[in-house]
Amino acid sequence: MKSDIDLREAKARLFEYLRREIKDERVIQAMERVPRELFVPPHLRHLAYEDMPLPIGKGQTISQPLIVALMTCALELKEGDRVLEVGTGSGYQAAILAELAGWVVSVERIPELLEAARERLSALGYRNIELHLAERELGWKRGAPYNAIIVTAGAPKVPQALLDQLADGGRLVIPVGSRYEQDLLKITKRGEKIRTESLGPCRFVPLIGEGAWEEEEDELFRL
Repeated sequence: MKSDIDLREAKARLFEYLRREIKDERVIQAMERVPRELFVPPHLRHLAYEDMPLPIGKGQTISQPLIVALMTCALELKEGDRVLEVGTGSGYQAAILAELAGWVVSVERIPELLEAARERLSALGYRNIELHLAERELGWKRGAPYNAIIVTAGAPKVPQALLDQLADGGRLVIPVGSRYEQDLLKITKRGEKIRTESLGPCRFVPLIGEGAWEEEEDELFRL
């Protein structure tokens, strides 16, 4: 098991690497302020600053730091932005969003993960994050419109429900593809026009809900 000194050294190495790959220093500094070791299971704490996804229970994962940085950069967040996160998971991405934006709404469909994230984020002092148990319809319509939406699970297509919750000029970052492999897309909404940009291949757990995968399929995937 790594000591605190080992963790600090691992963190320094990780962020040296991220700075070579990611040019938005504001995003990098936000990630540095969020202690990733508090968002992973205790027995995996020694791996917190490796550039890899880690299991957090219930068939879910905390994303690879490089992917987190890439997705966060693509959102182009401003201090006053209102952001929606679909898939709270451990709460790690929500914490990073809260460092950069004005208000974060995050939804999670697994109650145990949601409550653990709520306790964790509260203990860390975040007061600009609003957490909800996900409903059948994707997103959180009651808080719309959002300047940015990030989806941390893979969808078979871009859900119309999320496009409808995006403000004019808003950015949506979402993995789209099969249940096993996806392409990370950045979508920008300008009036009636939708611009789509590919950010590269990725792998996420399936997104469950209307306009995405059915829960029965997800249960089979997790067996």
